[in-house]
Amino acid sequence: MADRTESGDHSPRRRGQGQLETQVLAVLHRADGPVTAGWVQERLAGGLAYTTVITILTRLQAKGAVSRQRVGRSFQWTAVADEAGLAALRMRRVLDAESDREAVLASFVTALPPGDERLLRDLLAQADGEGED
Repeated sequence: MADRTESGDHSPRRRGQGQLETQVLAVLHRADGPVTAGWVQERLAGGLAYTTVITILTRLQAKGAVSRQRVGRSFQWTAVADEAGLAALRMRRVLDAESDREAVLASFVTALPPGDERLLRDLLAQADGEGED
């Protein structure tokens, strides 16, 4: 008998794009150097199609999270960003899509829990101090 999803059907639950991107980045980080899409596909759980892996790698490249270099007739891929870097890229993309950056940032900061707000202030102070060198 197949496992049932929350909706009660028998089809496997689909992973979200963000989850797949995170999994692909994790595989790339475990590599000793540039690797092919086929190498990534072999190490991903769930039997993803090769074309799906290529699509994810291409999206990650467009986001600046991976780079590729042509080797023969194919490409080899390398992670440029880690999970935190990918999340930061997503946050920046959301911010860039808004017309009133100041309002979005102000709303974001005021909604942070006190510990996160302190951490953000500390990080901003460190970044400001590094710019004075």
